[in-house]
Amino acid sequence: MRIILLGPPGSGKGTQAQLLVQRYGIVQLSTGEMLRAAVAAATPIGLKAKEIMANGGLVPDDVVVGIISDRIDQPDAKAGFILDGFPRTVPQAEALDELLKHKHLKLDAVIELRVNESALLQRVETRVAQMRERGEEVRVDDTPEVLTKRLASYRSLTEPLIHYYSERRKLSTIDGMMTIDEVTRAIHRLLLALGAVEPKTHAKSTAKSAARKGAKKAAKVARKSAKSAKKAAKSAGKASKKAAKGAKKPAKKAVKKAAKKAVKKTAKKVPKRGPKKVTKKRAKR
Repeated sequence: MRIILLGPPGSGKGTQAQLLVQRYGIVQLSTGEMLRAAVAAATPIGLKAKEIMANGGLVPDDVVVGIISDRIDQPDAKAGFILDGFPRTVPQAEALDELLKHKHLKLDAVIELRVNESALLQRVETRVAQMRERGEEVRVDDTPEVLTKRLASYRSLTEPLIHYYSERRKLSTIDGMMTIDEVTRAIHRLLLALGAVEPKTHAKSTAKSAARKGAKKAAKVARKSAKSAKKAAKSAGKASKKAAKGAKKPAKKAVKKAAKKAVKKTAKKVPKRGPKKVTKKRAKR
């Protein structure tokens, strides 16, 4: 997979790029790192870049494209790459298209992480205020003022790329204000739809992780069910005991009543014997 991530500063491009590298076994290509590596390796294009930077100039697009060309020819980039920090302008995007066409390669996806700029500024303001309260040092490039300038630069230089890739039906937009995990899942679904294939090692570890999660969930459900069953059994036992007690009371009452009735009936059948009459003869004795 050959991917470009677009989005303003603070949109989470760097975090998502690292997660994609781990998941798909592709490499993250940073123009800054590639320039430094080319200069250190003293390649022809690196020496040219070194001379320009030594004179305080900006490295022109053709030199940057030349460095990218050398880098994607290396073995570790064969499985794919994520471009970080390039292209930044429409002319750079056009130069990249030409380079890939020349190498018979295609760009698979351009993913825009769309964010709310006001929310980003609010986050930075809150973080800076908290750091100052704790007495921590605030980085000079991590302030609302610097972020405002970087956002303005993004809008003027990089945002036109959204229209460029949209016209070529390469652009996909994802809500960058979601949580990191939600953004990761959304990117994964998108890449799968485009035909991305995970390396077997990662697929196995993902399957194992999913199996472990499934087992944990099943165990949790089983424990919950057992607890519910125990509770239901206890409730049923109490109800049964209560019912038995309730049934016993009327039965006892009925037996008592029946016994009383039987005694009464028997008493009616037995004739009453009065006191014996004393005869006159016995009286005389």
